[in-house]
Amino acid sequence: MTDYLGFDRHDFGPDFVWGTATAAYQIEGAVDRDGRGPCVWDTFSRQKGKIKTGDIADTACEFYDRYESDLLLHKEMGFDAFRFSLSWSRILPNGTGPSLGGHINEAGLAFYDRLIDKCLELDITPWITLYHWDLPQALENKGGWPNRNIVHWFTEYVEICTKAFGHKVKHWIILNEPLAFSVLGYFTGQHAPGRRSFRNLLPAIHHTALAQAEGGRIVRRNVPNAHVGTTFSCSPIEPFSTSTRDRSAAKRVDALLNRLFLEPALGLGYPTDDLSFLSGIAKKVAHPGDMEKLAFDFDFIGLQHYFRAVVEHSYFMPYLWAAQISPLRRNVQTITEMGWEVYPESMYQIIKQFAQYDGIRKLYISESGAAFYDNVVNGAVNDSARVQYHQDYLRSVLRAKQEGLPVDGYFVWTFLDNFEWAEGFRPRFGLVYVDFRTQKRIIKESGRWFQKLLT
Repeated sequence: MTDYLGFDRHDFGPDFVWGTATAAYQIEGAVDRDGRGPCVWDTFSRQKGKIKTGDIADTACEFYDRYESDLLLHKEMGFDAFRFSLSWSRILPNGTGPSLGGHINEAGLAFYDRLIDKCLELDITPWITLYHWDLPQALENKGGWPNRNIVHWFTEYVEICTKAFGHKVKHWIILNEPLAFSVLGYFTGQHAPGRRSFRNLLPAIHHTALAQAEGGRIVRRNVPNAHVGTTFSCSPIEPFSTSTRDRSAAKRVDALLNRLFLEPALGLGYPTDDLSFLSGIAKKVAHPGDMEKLAFDFDFIGLQHYFRAVVEHSYFMPYLWAAQISPLRRNVQTITEMGWEVYPESMYQIIKQFAQYDGIRKLYISESGAAFYDNVVNGAVNDSARVQYHQDYLRSVLRAKQEGLPVDGYFVWTFLDNFEWAEGFRPRFGLVYVDFRTQKRIIKESGRWFQKLLT
């Protein structure tokens, strides 16, 4: 067992939240059972070449059937919070509920009811993510996030979920990484639904930002003593050189990656000073009164941080005029299987950057983790590189906390090895190894490290 490097859980304070993070589509499986409707990732993953490994998530980790035994493993490792998402199409197979002509799938609600009850029975606090990228295909067929009606579809869904579970669950996350599903889904096409058009981009961004705030208002209204937030993928952005062009490129990338959805929520509007194309939202997309509706006073913001980004000016990326410099080109020594730089200092930097906003009261690291090449040897998985990653990143979190920055929790990405979206099953981020052929679970050394830290 790898030794600790100078801290234990008590250094973070008695109220610091220790959890893991998951997503419904990545672990549940059972995609065609008990009334669940198809989602955009079911469709996207069946298109040739969209998933690097050719995998589909029809069974994934079989969490739908194995949640009870899996939660026992979660408890064994000592975590006191479990972040999971609700599958929109498991609850509303056609995307909408009765008020908009659809129907509620009671079997879907019942599954999440059982999952929540099992968490509570084990003294694990459930944290619900309302939307983690798996839009019902029926709604994509009607235009998806670029269709303004998505705001109504989403708010009806949030109404149903909060009324079903709000008496048991107090911690709610509205959106997971809105930048990823709006830009990668509707502009670059790397993620589901795989559409590539600048025409889609501004409406998808604006409707997502509206839904983020409207969802927050519904949770606040329907859930007594709600603790409501939303999460952003974020990275400190550094220019590759001191040139004016590279520094300007870094400002634009920062506006896109770190500010695009945060600042509207804080009442600051879109970062049009650094991304001029966003001014098209107010001119062409927004309805009267929209810009005032973007703001919502979240109780917390979730930071999903893995690596820093080093960028330079580039003529090959329209609108952004910037490109990321790969870690290999920068001769970085430690990179993950995903090709990401391991740079613990960036965790401290991103906490400090977000903490400077007046409207942010509390921060959680709602995701952080690393994929490495894991092997089972004599029934064990010695993933010392992952142990080192979490030790070093947690030390940066502790440094921020000791300086008085409002960071109050750390959720490991992820609990189980799972379906990593367009990367398929190959990258393994889990604290628990999953043999996808037999569904056997093995707690890795990193899981045992957390067990020692937390218990």
